[in-house]
Amino acid sequence: MDVIAGRVQRVMETVADAALKSGRRPEAVRLMAVSKLVDAGRIRQALAAGVDCLGENRVQEAQSKKARLAGLDFEYHLIGPLQSNKVNRAVATFDWIQTVDRLDLARRIDRSAARLGKTVSVLIEVNIGREPQKAGVAEEELEELAGQLVDLDSISVQGLMAIPPFWEDGEAVRPYFRKLRQCFDRLASLRLPKVHMRVLSMGMSHDYSVAIEEGSSMVRVGTAIFGRRPPA
Repeated sequence: MDVIAGRVQRVMETVADAALKSGRRPEAVRLMAVSKLVDAGRIRQALAAGVDCLGENRVQEAQSKKARLAGLDFEYHLIGPLQSNKVNRAVATFDWIQTVDRLDLARRIDRSAARLGKTVSVLIEVNIGREPQKAGVAEEELEELAGQLVDLDSISVQGLMAIPPFWEDGEAVRPYFRKLRQCFDRLASLRLPKVHMRVLSMGMSHDYSVAIEEGSSMVRVGTAIFGRRPPA
């Protein structure tokens, strides 16, 4: 077994254990391999090991890799901030956009998707730690934004995502995961039309087991699969 395949197996085992600990089936939690700054050859190894979902931070890098991974079956997610001038390329490249945090961006995605005749699945990004340097809608503005998105026909709201404050100790992040789960449940209880609330995307390499215990249904794991990457 090669190194990446071994890492994928270990991560999947940890995901399964955390899911069972939280009273859910292992298949209720999806593993995304974050392939930022990872070459296509190593990505192919992860896909061969059972990964079926990739996450990228930058549109241009993702476009280039997608061409080199042609013919392989995987779902492609944008998990980095999306600038307005890159919306068309992002919509053409990705299946999901996880970082919708304002109405004008959602409208641009909707118009671009309509022109391409596709529907883009999106998550609303929440700035759960209220960090000024991070994107995301404020917790108290989440319901208003979600209500505005129901009028857009070419995007499909599937849930929430967040990047909480970074702590090496995953336990320190638990309160933020719990708060995001509460936001998720509250929004789901409104039963807004076309807001499906199926995915709660939270947890990364250092804290994904804690995130799963707190209700995550999608974890975004890069370093634990591909190793440490050079600075961007």
